[in-house]
Amino acid sequence: MKINFILNDEEKTVDIQPDTRLVDLLRERFNLLSVKEGCGQGECGACTVIIDGKAVTSCLILVSQIEGSIIWTVEGLEKSGELEIFKKYFKKHGAVQCGYCTPGMVMSARALLNKNKHPDREEIRKAIAGNLCRCTGYNNIIDAITAIAEEGGFGV
Repeated sequence: MKINFILNDEEKTVDIQPDTRLVDLLRERFNLLSVKEGCGQGECGACTVIIDGKAVTSCLILVSQIEGSIIWTVEGLEKSGELEIFKKYFKKHGAVQCGYCTPGMVMSARALLNKNKHPDREEIRKAIAGNLCRCTGYNNIIDAITAIAEEGGFGV
């Protein structure tokens, strides 16, 4: 099956089995290693990407569902320069320890900031609720995202 979509601002067409998971396509075909498989059940958030403006776990999405979609990964944020803002504030607020959850957290935060330029702490907490972190206790991550919203200057 041929699937057409936009990935990190580039048009893509792939010929692939329709039951292939998006996480596998992104990692194996496009070498986008920020998209990590943690649980394979949509529970941990390690594979979070943005599809059509919404943060989703790519382990639960089949490629047959992405026809015509716009997909962003951390690599796309890096290419656009936006990742530097996340790096700066996550480091400043001690929001990164082992780093395994960080790409999913960043993508969930970016999806929120796309919709709401100035979210409060509760909105941030809800936006990252699907991302598990065993190291930070979440407060540092919420602090970093709050600072990005207040000082980071993202447009929506």
